[in-house]
Amino acid sequence: MKNILIKLKQHPKYDTIISWGKLISITGGAQIIVQAVGFVSGILIIRLLPVQEYAFYTLANTMLGTMTVLADGGITAGVMAQGGKVWEDKVKMGVVLATGLDLRKKFAIVSLLVSLPILFYLLLHNNASWLTSILIALALIPAFYAALSDSLLEIVPKLHQTILPLQKNQVGVSLGRLLLTALTMFVFPWAFLGVLAGGIPRLWGNVKLRKLSYEFADEHQLPGRQIRLEILTLVKKIMPTSIYYCVSGQITIWLISIFGNTNSLAQLGALGRIGVLLSVLGTIVGTLIVPRFAKLPMDKKIVLKRFFQIIGLLIISFSFIVFIVYLFPTPILFLLGDAYKGLPFELLLSIISSCISLLGGIVFLLYSAKGWAMSPILMIAINLISIIGLASILDLSNLVGALYFNIWLSCIAFVQLSLFCLYKIIKI
Repeated sequence: MKNILIKLKQHPKYDTIISWGKLISITGGAQIIVQAVGFVSGILIIRLLPVQEYAFYTLANTMLGTMTVLADGGITAGVMAQGGKVWEDKVKMGVVLATGLDLRKKFAIVSLLVSLPILFYLLLHNNASWLTSILIALALIPAFYAALSDSLLEIVPKLHQTILPLQKNQVGVSLGRLLLTALTMFVFPWAFLGVLAGGIPRLWGNVKLRKLSYEFADEHQLPGRQIRLEILTLVKKIMPTSIYYCVSGQITIWLISIFGNTNSLAQLGALGRIGVLLSVLGTIVGTLIVPRFAKLPMDKKIVLKRFFQIIGLLIISFSFIVFIVYLFPTPILFLLGDAYKGLPFELLLSIISSCISLLGGIVFLLYSAKGWAMSPILMIAINLISIIGLASILDLSNLVGALYFNIWLSCIAFVQLSLFCLYKIIKI
């Protein structure tokens, strides 16, 4: 046994395996805590909010995601791509970060002007009062304000692989959300308070994240003209795709909110909370894999090998998750409460949809981190034809039809993104 251990330690891959083991255990362990705490917060909200209030909560969170995507428009990908080139230079990294933050603020104004009227329309269409709609819109402000900078600030410690402080911050934000949710929902089961309970801790976490980020980037640097041009060049290529996916990624919610009813909308939102647990894998990839992929030398064989390794491992992991949900739907649905216990098939469809969607999102992050951007014209045309075709044959007024719709759209998107990424790798 002693000889075997000595031989293992002498293996050329030993140090690499141990290093990756430590990183994955730190990131994975922290994300299990983050997602577990977030899941408990979500379950509290599902169980304590009346069905109609939870429908409003689902709409608000969906719109928050839309607002964040519109305010980004590809800026995060641009900062990651530029930061991957200068991450060891504190001054240059400061310029890249300052440029990204400056652009994000300007994009945020446009995002608010577009998103808030749509949110008001959907809330009022689903029988929310004007007062409720205004309170929900105001409650979105803390989370949206934090979202303007946190995804950019995280890039710097990710590039330096300063994982532990990053994970501690995320755990603290999750615990803060759970505490505020527990303090408010038991007494005041209103949707806007559930939204607010998620936003305030993000502001606190944002302050700590800023301190962490500026350990590796010069805080006093001003936005750079050349960096701005390079980021905007990527943004111009990515933005149409981002806007499209911003709409299509949430299209199930929009369709149910317009053609269905508040009960179906609440069910869709509740099932989506189970899919959030997949974020553990997504965050591990985004924290450990994507920054390393961004820093890979432009060697065709190396990049292609890493791409297939990442996607292969993810497909195996997601298949295992779907199999577990197929075997044990009842105890999973029990967590959501009696109002959602009769949805085992819908739960399976929801998880399949979430897995495929996340897989496509990771492919997008991988090629964006290399500074690549897909021409949106052909992609959007194919997807619009798919949407029209699927909408004509599926019943989108019920939950099952909407979930099938989402699965097919996610499959089409994943295939397109993967083919484009492979094409760019082969062209290296």
